[in-house]
Amino acid sequence: MTQKVPEIPPRFTDPRPVLAVGSALWLLATIVVWASGDRWESLRPVCLMGMGVGLLGLTIFLIQRRGARRGDKGAQTGL
Repeated sequence: MTQKVPEIPPRFTDPRPVLAVGSALWLLATIVVWASGDRWESLRPVCLMGMGVGLLGLTIFLIQRRGARRGDKGAQTGL
């Protein structure tokens, strides 16, 4: 006898808040590092790469969501 597994609420599976908060935090960290002058100069590339990876993730998400809405065969479902 298998037990019925409850569905995860949509608010826990929606990637948009995670993308927005993560991008905002990387932007804030980049501003702080640039404003601090030479103190944290070695962290500038880390902050810029964090923003770059965030933008890449957002781009992939938007492409997948567009494909899912169009009904493309290889697109993810539930976006």
